[in-house]
Amino acid sequence: MKLSEIHTVIATLREEYKGWQTPAVTIIAQCDGSPFKVLISCIISLRTKDEVTAQASARIFARAQTPEEMVRLSSEEISQLIYPAGFYHTKTEQIALLSRQLIEEHDGIVPDDIDELLRFKGVGRKTANLVMTLGFGKPGICVDTHVHRICNRLGYVTTKDPDATEKVLRLQLPPEYWIEINDLLVAFGQNQCRPISPRCSDCRVSGECDRIGVKVSR
Repeated sequence: MKLSEIHTVIATLREEYKGWQTPAVTIIAQCDGSPFKVLISCIISLRTKDEVTAQASARIFARAQTPEEMVRLSSEEISQLIYPAGFYHTKTEQIALLSRQLIEEHDGIVPDDIDELLRFKGVGRKTANLVMTLGFGKPGICVDTHVHRICNRLGYVTTKDPDATEKVLRLQLPPEYWIEINDLLVAFGQNQCRPISPRCSDCRVSGECDRIGVKVSR
């Protein structure tokens, strides 16, 4: 894929996106915009299906919408509220600890700085970038498995892991696409460009795609 073709790909995916289901964390951000809710829902979403993330987030935010309210919940309550999210016991500990740290170190306010966010246990670059983009509307490139896989499949990058993909995208992806790239490629990956047997036959960006690593498709 030629670097210049990214403009065509983004334009096409914007059109296709209208017919796809919006990622759960994005819906939460659109409905409220609270950086704290974005942060907590990001943690819940890791290795968890979107519908489970949406339901678990709705339950816990019905009980606690701020760090101060969250620390009033017991670990057992948090676990029950976010179950059956993947690794919910570990996430319970992370949510409780993170809420206490926000109160003790940041006056209950989520910092709008990636390096500060990365200091919290359980917060990696994917989550930190998503909080920056969806929670604060600030530049960032959230790279999850979908973004990493699809950027490599397209031939737009040649990288071995999500962190390396983020570094390359920061160098060559036009800044106007930084915030939306995650939403577009996550929806694309969930609906069309699946990890196994992607739907290449009716894909509208197939003309720009190098299909790197694709052995079987539909």
